[in-house]
Amino acid sequence: MRYFSRDGLTFDVDDSGPQKGEVVVLLHGWPQDRTAWDKVTPRLVDAGLRVLAPDLRGYSPGARPPHHLDYEISELVGDVIALLDAASASQAHIVGHDWGGALAWAVAARHPDRVQTLTVLSTPSPSGMAHGFRQGEQLKASWYMAFFALPILPVLFFRFFAQQVMERIGMPRERAAYDAKRLKDASSAQGSLNWYRAQLSPTLLWRRRSRPGTPRRSKHREMLPTAFVWGAKDPAFAKASTRHTVNKLRERAGEQIDLVHTLELDTGHWLMETHPETIAEVVLDRIGGHGRSEQQAG
Repeated sequence: MRYFSRDGLTFDVDDSGPQKGEVVVLLHGWPQDRTAWDKVTPRLVDAGLRVLAPDLRGYSPGARPPHHLDYEISELVGDVIALLDAASASQAHIVGHDWGGALAWAVAARHPDRVQTLTVLSTPSPSGMAHGFRQGEQLKASWYMAFFALPILPVLFFRFFAQQVMERIGMPRERAAYDAKRLKDASSAQGSLNWYRAQLSPTLLWRRRSRPGTPRRSKHREMLPTAFVWGAKDPAFAKASTRHTVNKLRERAGEQIDLVHTLELDTGHWLMETHPETIAEVVLDRIGGHGRSEQQAG
């Protein structure tokens, strides 16, 4: 596969590894694209897995609806399910980072029958984020989201200062230059920022409140095998949010502690760029079903 389509949108995707291998879907975050996984993918392919790494909605040139209302979480989840259908994959191992991590939680909650294992990098669970906001810590960490959701201004800002900002928050220079180049294009920048605008949209918040039947939590009584990895120095996510996520995962697993693998790294936000070997190991470990308790890594 090189592309897949949904509702008139065309998404770019890298399809690597044996076509009959178990499927792994890698979901990137902001402001990355599918190439953020380039140092992780070969290790997964060497293990005999088929790896699908798409450019998500707003990032693929053929899938950039201009209005933020088209970035509602149900639409984003639908894009991932469309990818699985196009790949003829009844199930997949879902891996996500940053916004891709938030999307991974949502796919697992809404379509648990399509998810074999779940690996989330950096992004606390929805309940973890809610807890962090209630404690006030996550509110302080997420102040930038309000700026990103503004019209015009953030697009202009990143046209001139994207690389400096990325490097300042720990992204390796080569990757910062790559992502900054894409943010200089207004269409690309706006497409990626629409994720933030949708999250903070009063219209979409009202829609969610007025749809009591919309699934927000998993209807899956049995917990999916889940790995959660985060950086201790990540400025985007509060410790209260990550701690709550870990505690709830363990609580849900109960005596089946091997269903949960949590790992804190002594690093920042950009886990695939700075620790690709570790991330690949975690994904393979989760797929292999070898549960481990919480660890600390340097």
